[in-house]
Amino acid sequence: MKIKSLLIFYFLLSLFFSFEAFSKIKNDIIIRVENEIITNFEVKNKILSSLIISGLEINQTNINKLKKRAVEALVQSKLKKIELSKYKFKDDSSKLNQYLKEISSNDLNNLKQKFKENGLDYELFLEDIKIQFKWQTLIYKIYSQKIEVNEENIINELQDIIKDKTNITEFKIAEIEVPQEKNNDLNKKKLSFVKNEIQKNGFENTAINISISESSINKGNLGWISSKSLSKNIFDALANLEIGSVSEPIKRQNSFLILKLVDKRTIVSNEINIAQVKKNLINQKKNELYNLYSRSHLSKLQNTSFIEYKNDQ
Repeated sequence: MKIKSLLIFYFLLSLFFSFEAFSKIKNDIIIRVENEIITNFEVKNKILSSLIISGLEINQTNINKLKKRAVEALVQSKLKKIELSKYKFKDDSSKLNQYLKEISSNDLNNLKQKFKENGLDYELFLEDIKIQFKWQTLIYKIYSQKIEVNEENIINELQDIIKDKTNITEFKIAEIEVPQEKNNDLNKKKLSFVKNEIQKNGFENTAINISISESSINKGNLGWISSKSLSKNIFDALANLEIGSVSEPIKRQNSFLILKLVDKRTIVSNEINIAQVKKNLINQKKNELYNLYSRSHLSKLQNTSFIEYKNDQ
């Protein structure tokens, strides 16, 4: 793993040198992932499309910030594509169109025009989005039994709420997840970088460009989550936040989680919609399990696949 990290580091150093060179980049192969290839044009497409979707300026500084994440995301996308080739999943047109409407603010033609003006391939961007949605379907298919939630436990939890006439606090939150590094100094630098990006570009844009969570495709948005479904450390992090503020990094096993409290509400016990609360609790627990198995499955693919970084560019 350490050798692979060094190869990626030296590869990134040799990838792009200047904004001018970046704008004139050719379609050369720079990475092989099994039988799939990644070209430097695809890296350019990934970086600039991320900047366009985020509404950020296309300049050398922003390009440099996204190099590493863009390369990692493309490698993961190719691994997902290879795995998906074993199955026959159709595109979810409804889900895809809804997503495109959201990121283009209901003006898809304007988004396509921005791609054209910057010499980008919209279809390449679209293919990557389709892969992400199909991957979600695949993980649910493979791990469906493990992702199932024990509804009896949920019902017991709800009955306790009704019995005690306890009000329910719900948080509307967004997340950014970043991997841990090997030592504390590197972690401090990374978290400082993420904090600066949030302050400069906003939480949602930073989630799109930096977060390794599946939620990054939706700007980190997790929607409304009942406090009853949260672990103690996450509840404690949110409980003292003001609406619109961001938590300190929460350490996980292999990553750090940063949360934004978008909104907060309290549902009094006699107004609780039990069916809706039950549905929300189940969806939240399923989502946590989905993320766990998605990362695990992708990690296995990454560790068993041939990935070659060409550093002679």
